Amino acid sequence: MKALAYEKAHALDAFAIDLVEVDEPRLRDRDLLVEVHAIGINPGEAAIRRTRGAEPGGRVVLGWEFAGVVVEAGSVATGFAIGDRVLGTGDITRDGSWAERVAVDHRVVAKIPDRLAFTDAASLPVGVLTAWESLFRDEDTLLPGVGRVLVIGGAGGVGSMATQLLKATTPAFVISTASRPESRKWAAEMGADLVVDHRGDLAGQLRTAGIDHVDLVFSTAGTSGHLGAIVEVLRPFGHLAAVDLAGPFDTAAFTGKSLSLHSEMVFSKIVAGGDVASQGRILSRAADDVAAGLLRPIVTTTLDGLTAETMKTAHTLVESGRTIGKTVVRVTA
Repeated sequence: MKALAYEKAHALDAFAIDLVEVDEPRLRDRDLLVEVHAIGINPGEAAIRRTRGAEPGGRVVLGWEFAGVVVEAGSVATGFAIGDRVLGTGDITRDGSWAERVAVDHRVVAKIPDRLAFTDAASLPVGVLTAWESLFRDEDTLLPGVGRVLVIGGAGGVGSMATQLLKATTPAFVISTASRPESRKWAAEMGADLVVDHRGDLAGQLRTAGIDHVDLVFSTAGTSGHLGAIVEVLRPFGHLAAVDLAGPFDTAAFTGKSLSLHSEMVFSKIVAGGDVASQGRILSRAADDVAAGLLRPIVTTTLDGLTAETMKTAHTLVESGRTIGKTVVRVTA
């Protein structure tokens, strides 16, 4: 089958992902084999392309956000049938979905309601799961005492879903950050009660709005650069949830307010252990909520074709740091 793959880690200006022939995925007992119809593009995949190469003689196939159709199932992959329309993520230690077909653990997959298009479905999985686990951890609600939430990066894919999930499932007052007129407008459309500029004085902007503190900050990007402002706006015993804690990170400032720090990596349950099936349940609930109009898909840019040119365009967009919502590649109609 055909897949988009590369061998050596490389920068965008040396883009080396090509469409090549690869072996068919080998199914494990828990796997579904899915014919890929659409794929969502994420900043993390571009970061991996820049930093992780293949083993000697190997190649890397990225892509852990997809929508498609089940064409085969492993011996213990229950709850799905051939022909089911599904969406899901995958396992970062295995080949991803930038291919004609992908093998994926059925526990991180959910069925797509009939009224939901593949491109819309492919915009959901990573944002939904990352936001859900960051905000609610392994529960179905916010931590006790959390009523005000600040989402840093409210116009991105994860931030967009975080705001929607909070407004659809909790009574929280949600503040989103966005710096440009178009991203501020988008953050408000996602349901934010207040939009502030992360390039300015966050605490000052909140005070102007009559808000002296927040209970939880969910930071989707640039956490280390915003750390001082985050500590300033959080109440004592407040919480920071963040998705980008790699590298040097000084937590000494947290001590004075007895703050809690929560990290999130969407693949942690399937790689390190945990209730993997919870991710399938979360995706199923989100897909049903989209069909019911409680949540909305976040695709804003659709590119066509499983080609190197299309993927280079997608990576250029995601690395610009100025994308709103989600870029999706339509592999097949």
